Amino acid sequence: MNNILTVCVGNICRSPVAEALLKDRLPGRKVWSAGLHAMVGHGAEATAREIAAQHGLDLSVHRAQQIAGWMCAQADLVLVMEAGHQRELERLYPLARGKIRRLGEYGPQGAFDIDDPYLQPRAAFEAAYAAIALGVDEWARRIQLVS
Repeated sequence: MNNILTVCVGNICRSPVAEALLKDRLPGRKVWSAGLHAMVGHGAEATAREIAAQHGLDLSVHRAQQIAGWMCAQADLVLVMEAGHQRELERLYPLARGKIRRLGEYGPQGAFDIDDPYLQPRAAFEAAYAAIALGVDEWARRIQLVS
């Protein structure tokens, strides 16, 4: 799994953080992100950038982009934040169905969604970061086992 795509709604909060964490945990792999309804051209949301920076991640160069079929075709794995995102992507890109998975698929108490912190208080961003980190750690472990 050398090409990993992370997807959320606007591509300014969750998927850029997941992208940065995956790049950190899986060096040498191509990781990028996109949004189902992206705020095209916008940078990462300020609170997401701040929290990421506190964890040693730099989101300053991120620019949101809209998901496209070629992205799903090129990716070996597409990680989404919510079950609804998975259903929407599978509907839009049925040929990618088998590689579209939830970032929170392997939670300690079962699969979980990562709630959208956009326009929410800082605590929502911190909770989203923690959930993203949990999902990334588990996926990175599994990817390293098969690589």
